[in-house]
Amino acid sequence: MMDSLYLAWRYIVFNRKKTITLITCISLVIFLPFALKSLLNESERQLMSRATTTPLLVGAKGNSLDLVMNSLYFSKEKPDFISMKSVDKIIDSGLALPIPLYIRFQAREHPIIGTSLDYFEFRNYKIKWGRAFAMLGECVVGAELATHLNLKVGDNLLSSPENLFDLAGVYPLKMTISGILDKTNSTDDSAVFVDLKTAWVIQGLGHGHQDVKKIEDSSVVLSQSKNLVTTSSKIKQYTEINIENLESFHFHGDPSIYPLTAIIAVPQDEKSATILRGRYLSEQQDQQIVRPKKIIEDLLGNIFRIKDFIDAIVLIVAIAMILAIFLVFSLSFRLRQKEINTIFHLGCNRATVFQLISAEILIIILASGVLCFLSLQILQHFQDRVVHTLFIS
Repeated sequence: MMDSLYLAWRYIVFNRKKTITLITCISLVIFLPFALKSLLNESERQLMSRATTTPLLVGAKGNSLDLVMNSLYFSKEKPDFISMKSVDKIIDSGLALPIPLYIRFQAREHPIIGTSLDYFEFRNYKIKWGRAFAMLGECVVGAELATHLNLKVGDNLLSSPENLFDLAGVYPLKMTISGILDKTNSTDDSAVFVDLKTAWVIQGLGHGHQDVKKIEDSSVVLSQSKNLVTTSSKIKQYTEINIENLESFHFHGDPSIYPLTAIIAVPQDEKSATILRGRYLSEQQDQQIVRPKKIIEDLLGNIFRIKDFIDAIVLIVAIAMILAIFLVFSLSFRLRQKEINTIFHLGCNRATVFQLISAEILIIILASGVLCFLSLQILQHFQDRVVHTLFIS
């Protein structure tokens, strides 16, 4: 048998182009169904792990899936805004702990999550390096983001403008990294966390600027009264918050109407959850309360229905590919009839020819299996990112 394997190996090496084509085709036939199953299992794990641990989510009435995907997985689809009054409403009810979320901005293509310190406690996250944000303008970054951008505690991270033609004059905010999260194996690993007030500063609802009393240029102050000073655009606005200019930062308007994208509601018990959900059933309500687990289960149901359809297509393609490979082998053996006749003339019997052909097929299948195995290992290493890109973002 070893002689047959050696001769088969020499033949395969000599006809390397045909062999590479066969190995690639067979590897794809084996790889595709396993890869699809692996990606779907990972997507189910990622989606359900976040949804199961998030009891209730409050947001504006509309597409509940967009609300869940934005709040839990930081997708780019932004739901309509609600206000801080919604947080006060939940607090006054005494039925749940509200954790506000404002997910709108990005820093170097990574989401900025405006929230409170309760978020870290709720998710049971630990700060690996540094500390949680404590001052306006500070942020905490995920482990994967810190590694990808080579960030450390004390470095700065600049928020990205929503568009290049921001007529509102909202400047990017230079944030100071106060801490780096321990790895969470979730979408939080690639996020930037800030206090709600910092997120509102990024939006332009709050800002800091020069003390008008110390400005020497008289053209900066347009008018001045006892309670109001009107300045021109010449006044210098700060794009970084530090100890020296912290006191100059202030907010305009009523803070109770400042925007949020959602609220995570953590009820005291199942009874409290039921009562709280009942308060959002009225048609006059402009808000909704959803159970993320139910929304994601419905989404996965649709995904797996599509998977059954894809599996059927993959099976048909696999059968067609196998038939094509069988045809290639058949034609190859017919073209090699002179070689086979020569083997007979040398005194070999049909069993020897069968061993040679079997050895060739065995080597090709083994090589395809190894290639498929290595490809699956590479996929498993990157599948969390692939799933986030294909199924979540």
